Amino acid sequence: MYIATPSSSSALLRVSRVRFSSSLPSFSSSLFRTSISSSLSRPSVSFPQSSASTISNRSLSFSFAFRSLRSSVPRWSHGVDWRSPVSLKAQIRTAAPVIERFERKISTMASENAFKRILTSLPKPGGGEFGKFYSLPALNDPRIDKLPYSIRILLESAIRNCDNFQVTKDDVEKIIDWENTSPKQVEIPFKPARVLLQDLVIDHSVQVDVARSENAVQANMDLEFHRNKERFAFLKWGSTAFHNMLVVPPGSGIVHQVNLEYLGRVVFNTDGILYPDSVVGTDSHTTMIDGLGVAGWGVGGIEAEAVMLGQPMSMVLPGVVGFKLSGKLCNGVTATDLVLTVTQMLRKHGVVGKFVEFYGEGMGKLSLADRATIANMSPEYGATMGFFPVDHVTLQYLKLTGRSDETVARIEAYLRANNMFVDYNEPQQERVYSSYLQLDLEDVVPCISGPKRPHDRVPLKDMKADWHSCLDSKIGFKGFAVPKEEQNKVAKFSFHGQSAELKHGSVVIAAITSCTNTSNPSVMLGAGLVAKKACELGLEVKPWIKTSLAPGSGVVTKYLLQSGLQKYLNQQGFNVVGYGCTTCIGNSGDLDESVASAISDNDIIAAAVLSGNRNFEGRVHPQTRANYLASPPLVVAYALAGTVDIDFDKEPIGTGKDGKSVYFKDIWPSNEEIAQVVQSSVLPDMFKSTYEAITKGNPMWNQLAVPSTSLYAWDPNSTYIHEPPYFKDMTMDPPGPHGVKNAYCLLNFGDSITTDHISPAGSINKDSPAAKYLLERGVDRKDFNSYGSRRGNDEVMARGTFANIRIVNKLLNGEVGPRTIHIPTGEKLYVFDAAMRYKAAGQDTIVLAGAEYGSGSSRDWAAKGPMLLGVKAVIAKSFERIHRSNLVGMGIIPLCFKPGEDADTLGLAGHERYSIDLPSKVSEIKPGQDVTVTTDTGKSFTCTARFDTEVELAYFDHGGILPYVIRNLSKQ
Repeated sequence: MYIATPSSSSALLRVSRVRFSSSLPSFSSSLFRTSISSSLSRPSVSFPQSSASTISNRSLSFSFAFRSLRSSVPRWSHGVDWRSPVSLKAQIRTAAPVIERFERKISTMASENAFKRILTSLPKPGGGEFGKFYSLPALNDPRIDKLPYSIRILLESAIRNCDNFQVTKDDVEKIIDWENTSPKQVEIPFKPARVLLQDLVIDHSVQVDVARSENAVQANMDLEFHRNKERFAFLKWGSTAFHNMLVVPPGSGIVHQVNLEYLGRVVFNTDGILYPDSVVGTDSHTTMIDGLGVAGWGVGGIEAEAVMLGQPMSMVLPGVVGFKLSGKLCNGVTATDLVLTVTQMLRKHGVVGKFVEFYGEGMGKLSLADRATIANMSPEYGATMGFFPVDHVTLQYLKLTGRSDETVARIEAYLRANNMFVDYNEPQQERVYSSYLQLDLEDVVPCISGPKRPHDRVPLKDMKADWHSCLDSKIGFKGFAVPKEEQNKVAKFSFHGQSAELKHGSVVIAAITSCTNTSNPSVMLGAGLVAKKACELGLEVKPWIKTSLAPGSGVVTKYLLQSGLQKYLNQQGFNVVGYGCTTCIGNSGDLDESVASAISDNDIIAAAVLSGNRNFEGRVHPQTRANYLASPPLVVAYALAGTVDIDFDKEPIGTGKDGKSVYFKDIWPSNEEIAQVVQSSVLPDMFKSTYEAITKGNPMWNQLAVPSTSLYAWDPNSTYIHEPPYFKDMTMDPPGPHGVKNAYCLLNFGDSITTDHISPAGSINKDSPAAKYLLERGVDRKDFNSYGSRRGNDEVMARGTFANIRIVNKLLNGEVGPRTIHIPTGEKLYVFDAAMRYKAAGQDTIVLAGAEYGSGSSRDWAAKGPMLLGVKAVIAKSFERIHRSNLVGMGIIPLCFKPGEDADTLGLAGHERYSIDLPSKVSEIKPGQDVTVTTDTGKSFTCTARFDTEVELAYFDHGGILPYVIRNLSKQ
């Protein structure tokens, strides 16, 4: 589900998860009077600002009008009568004079654009004009010619919105002088063209309860509606209560694929002004749109909520890594192999907080879908975005996906005129990058990644040896510590009357899933060809392997049917199970009871192979300890083999109907075979017909009854939607910076603790504190649903914090599981229970961690949860970008050990008590300054405070971004 322009005030509720696709405020009087939200912003208006000292003065935005729209009563609070007779229309009439004054102010600002002299007409061939645009060449500044294309988009936005109020000429100069300013961590404003919010994510709801069945789609949708009826009714109500709110019903696909195929504009035309499309979103894989030449990246959900409430977006001017591609992929190598290779290279290079921009002659050999696959996994390699500038390949894709010829002509004309188009048939002007990498595409080999991290790439030829190394090695990212004498054990069991067996490495889940790959016709049709060849040779996937296919849009089903390949996928058990994230997000559903028992009773290291983008521990399924990312064709191949313990070059996959051994090479299609079926099966009309009908819904959605009232009728007994305590006991004066006094260590972690470890999105374990909470409220175990579906209930999510069943806490000496030591008593407790004891005693807590803390999903609950548990600071070797921002947004101090230091080198066991000394006035704290940490054992060490901008310090002064927003609203 995607919602256009949601109510900004309603963003505070965080009532579960939904996709919002929104344009930032236009202040168009017609829209403003028909909704408490707005559409695309006029070119002269922006949110951002660059100084905390002016933040309260420069945050003039639609938040003032929103407050008036709410009248004098905070209507978005559980403390009022939701059935008040005061109608929304009456509130809008009351607010009209305020809005008119506000619009006059905006209009005055618009006339003062400091760069209006470079507003230039873009002529149409044959007469007339496409519109006007702010011309970068008209500035006649040679520094612009050397800027990376991604930085030019930031520059154009700053110029178009330069009013010397929210965006200044000094901000513009910082971006123009990017080569010199970016190493200095300067702060700039940025106003994206669109915001893609996710608060009640409907593509994350569908679970694979039913698989390997022709009716799997309908059966899973029936269960999805049964579990999520309350959430769906809320969303459908919203689509009728607000005039400019677009709801795309569940079952329509995955937002990133829909964004790529349908929502992405590339170039906007608003009131005759042309400008580049850009987007920030609260899902980290928003970066997929970078493959289309649209600058987009993930931000924290907390930050996005504040943006929707009118707060400016501020960012550090990023460095840009230039990644040169040459040559072309060899036969048998897929885009998935390429992205896993790129992910490993960039993670090793270190690109957190940076843009990556791809260039070189190899670009012409990559389809747009291949580029989108690479861009999608930007979070996995740590970059803010992986950007592909627009070229002829982009234009061809736009036509393929149903964009009109006139639209494509306007896009090309604008980008060429503004020096944002790349033509690889012409000599390329040299651009400057912060650092450089290079890859010859011919060097990429077939590979998979795992068993626990996306960047742990394994060439296919080395997989068998790597697997045995993992069995031998101690528990870690590449180890399971299985004793030699147990490595060959066999677990025999009966599967519905059929003899079956599992070994270490046996595949029990094989899922073609995730927008990363289902958006790419070459790998999807390649999977179909593998299935076809296997069927023709007489191979069959073992029936106890849970196979599934979850396309990211309806277009995929159309071309699989058009090609005639879906029937072969069905024969191998890869029936379509739904249109959503499914296994990639952890909604893989239960394994058959006999399979689950065989795994647990015999301590089998079972494997999942999926075409997803993440394989962190405990994410895919609680019982698959080994999880490998692979291309869709390889998912089918491993399902046929039934194990990851195989050398595809030397060992047969199975025995054919003629009694002969069948090898990998016998079922693998050539690049020419794939290209031929793509050419004949992927047609523009498929995209047009799919998206013309995308808002029509399905019978269950259309029959869903919702009230027609302007105000929503809330259910105080709901276990899905609950009023969070973020504003409880909040005063109107900011509390000021908080230090930490004699804190206990709640958890002590090693490297690569992901947001899935911190706040899992998948199934709720039957013995967990969250399960106990739900059972006490009469929720049956079968209706637990997932943590992701219950994100609107803080009571569930607090109990789900650090509840990942594969988490390793050093306080427990390597024991695996969601428990910790309550240090004062020495008791071993669930993390939630220990945290509540500390809170009840008034004792602060901190978390110790290694490198890459908070990598993975841009999951705001990974910061909200620790805040609710009473965590005051996290001390780590390094943080992932979005999670660090989220911690600041919730008032938690992010501290980094100095280079070469960590908890181990400093001799910190986690049993000490920690004090962090911060100045009492925020004006005395600077971004990135040193902070002293002392322990009760006499140790003292210096850390870097990771407040990266002055705006973040302002948030910290207020105890977090949400209290900051509320206090600012109250003053206006």
